[in-house]
Amino acid sequence: MPDFSRRSLAPELMDGDDVSAQDFAACMADLARVNTVTLARRPTLGFLAEALANLPGEPTILDVGFGAGDMLRHIARMLKRKGRSARLVGIDLNPRSEPAASMMTPDDMRIEWVTGDAYAWSERERPDLIISSLVTHHMTDPEIVRFVRWMEDTARGGWFINDLHRHALPWHAFTVMARVAGWHRFVRHDGPLSIARSFRRADWQTLLTEAGVADVANIRWRFPFRFCVERRRW
Repeated sequence: MPDFSRRSLAPELMDGDDVSAQDFAACMADLARVNTVTLARRPTLGFLAEALANLPGEPTILDVGFGAGDMLRHIARMLKRKGRSARLVGIDLNPRSEPAASMMTPDDMRIEWVTGDAYAWSERERPDLIISSLVTHHMTDPEIVRFVRWMEDTARGGWFINDLHRHALPWHAFTVMARVAGWHRFVRHDGPLSIARSFRRADWQTLLTEAGVADVANIRWRFPFRFCVERRRW
C-alpha cells in the first residue's frame, strides 16, 4: 500500500510510449465504464450546466487531455437534451487519442479532436470554458501550477478541474472492484496508482497559491472521493 501522506511519483502504464493502439483503445473503453460506475462525469457536467445557463451564444468548450473523448460525448448528449449548442473541442498530446475518440464517436456528434499542445493551440484562439478530467494527477506539481495559470489566463468564462482524492478507502475499493470486474490490466494497475498520484485539499491549496489564483478558485470535495477545482467568471 502506498504512502498517502504525499503524491506518488510512480509512472502509469498507459503513459508509456510503447502502448499499442489496441491496448490504448481497450483501456479507454474500460475507463469509460469506470467513469459510469464511479459517477466521475457528474461534477463536470454540473459545472457546465451552470456555466451554460449564464453564458450567452455558442460558447467554446475545450477539454484538455480528452483520452478517448468520453467526457465530450456526454457533454454533447447533455447539450442535445437542453436544446443548447456549443463548440466542443478536445485536445490531447497523445497521438493515440484522436483515432480512438473518432472511432468511438457517432458521426452526428460535432466534436473536434485535436492532437497537439493546448498551450500552442490557445495562441490562436481563446475558449470560453476549459475543463480537464483525471488529467492533473498525471502531471508534476510545477506542471500543474503552469496549467492552472494558463487556464486562468486563457478561459474567458471559467475553468474546471475534476480529479481524485488521495485516500486509502478509494484505493482499496478500486483495487477490489477492478479485479472483480475484470477490467483491462492497465486499468487494474493504473487505477489505484492514479489515486496515489492524486490530491488532498492541502495539496490544491498550495498549488493554487503558487499559481496565484487561491483567492478566485474554489476547491470542492465531491462524492465519491473527488476534489474539483473551479473558477467562475459569471
